[in-house]
Amino acid sequence: MRETEPWKFLDAYRDRVFQGTWPTLPQLFDISVDRFADRPCFTVYSPKRESLTYKEAQERIKAVAAYLASIGVKEGAHVAVTGKNSPEWAIAYLAVLYAGAIVVPIDYQLSTQEINTLIKAGDVVAAFVDEEKFDEISTAYPEMPTFGLSKGVGTYLYDLSTPGAASLPTPAVPVKSTAAILFTSGTTGIPKGVMLSHENFVSDCFLAQSNLNIGCEDVFYALLPIHHSYTMLAVFIESLSVGAETVFGKRMVVKQILSDLKEAKVTMFLGVPMLFNKLLAGIMKGVREKGTLVYGLIRTLMAISGFIKKTFGVNPGKKLFHSVLEKASLSSIRICISGGGPLDPKVFRQYNELGIDFVQGYGLTETSPILTLNPVEHYKETSVGKIIPGVEIRIDTPNEEGIGEIVVRGSMVMQGYYKMPEETAQVLSDDGWFRTGDLGKLDEENYVYLAGRIKNMIVTEGGKNVYPEEIENEFQLYDEIDQILVRGYNPEGKTVVEEIEALIYPNPDWIAQSKLEKPAVQSRIDEIITEVNQRLRPYQKITRTLILDEPLEMTTTKKLKRQSAKI
Repeated sequence: MRETEPWKFLDAYRDRVFQGTWPTLPQLFDISVDRFADRPCFTVYSPKRESLTYKEAQERIKAVAAYLASIGVKEGAHVAVTGKNSPEWAIAYLAVLYAGAIVVPIDYQLSTQEINTLIKAGDVVAAFVDEEKFDEISTAYPEMPTFGLSKGVGTYLYDLSTPGAASLPTPAVPVKSTAAILFTSGTTGIPKGVMLSHENFVSDCFLAQSNLNIGCEDVFYALLPIHHSYTMLAVFIESLSVGAETVFGKRMVVKQILSDLKEAKVTMFLGVPMLFNKLLAGIMKGVREKGTLVYGLIRTLMAISGFIKKTFGVNPGKKLFHSVLEKASLSSIRICISGGGPLDPKVFRQYNELGIDFVQGYGLTETSPILTLNPVEHYKETSVGKIIPGVEIRIDTPNEEGIGEIVVRGSMVMQGYYKMPEETAQVLSDDGWFRTGDLGKLDEENYVYLAGRIKNMIVTEGGKNVYPEEIENEFQLYDEIDQILVRGYNPEGKTVVEEIEALIYPNPDWIAQSKLEKPAVQSRIDEIITEVNQRLRPYQKITRTLILDEPLEMTTTKKLKRQSAKI
């Protein structure tokens, strides 16, 4: 049975290390060092294993923090961190907090111009930068202290030190003070900086553990960009809160991912739907290659395994399919968590049938981000999870299906947008309710079901609301399709009502392997559209399809940039 309050151990440190309900992030790291000093903390395979224990990590964090203080970085100052996932990134992030400053994590895959825009918008006074952008950023801001996150680039992070660093006291900043400013946009318009406090992060981290069983023996894999709130909280902060190990993935390439998973014996694997779809497709392709009879037998056993797991809470799949999982480098995985968008329930089901505890979560940068998680022992395949303790959710102006805007309140809700009081007031009420802009509904057990984003909703001729994301999910298991974006369009002669079109970028590997010409590609895509249309409600049917020659632009967390799809 899961501990009802996984944060109970904090009682031993309350009034000694921290005051009140929750510690700050540096105080939390101090507690983990006290509990797990010699356990591995931050690890990378590049290609050989390099790792820091919790105690070693703390020593490096304090050395950098003391140096920042020595050059005049004061409490509350803003310091940027931008670079690939790495132990150095984590050390820089925590060092900024140990200096009493506020960290501004920036997506390193943005252009230099966009990064400079965020540095300016975030009032940044110093920066830690990876090798790709170091020269350009340090040149653009010659007066700003800029340090390298890689050896041989400027002044390397690990070379920063100052006398007395080991005795540096943990800053006594209030737990409700801002810990980080996360920018949700840097490519178009005015970027919004989400201000998240120490309390936002730490409370969300522990409250989420009510729906998620983790411990010091776990190995987390930081694959998605760590500047993003999903990886920052659900991997980086969750891991350090329980004394677990974080392994940093350098590249989102399947071969490299599988190598890391196997070498590191990863137990906690967080990703986005697209990644899990690709891995599952690879597994099932290997099974199919064993022949029709074996494939049929394994699928039958998977169905039986899933039934037993769902009905009796016993997980036979791990033993039944050990060789399949071993070949796919997934045999050590204990839990997979999918976030960043809804996952096809069939994908969810097949991972669970194979013996991997697979759950979904939901949240936004503005909510630190976790609001819901599917408990392993009572998961629902079509839901993005059960509301975690401490979160209040209401559905605003629901329709006849119970679908309305998801509005939330809790200790994880942001402080507001940096220097944007009007934008903050539009989404955050005086009594703490945050309007998510997401459409969804609740069931009687407080599980959330997403429909889509309000701004993406299509209104058809009969006045029906259509949610593009629901339709897109129907295509997740078609290997022939690499990307699909569903949206409304106005047929000729109609200016108000919308019909539904699909923009499709076919899988280039499928085209190459099948040696198909354009007419054959068009024909197969048309067949798929017809198949899916038969499963959809009449008002959801796709009436126009556009096949793209180039892929659509995506974010670094592999979400399609809908607004940039100009066809």
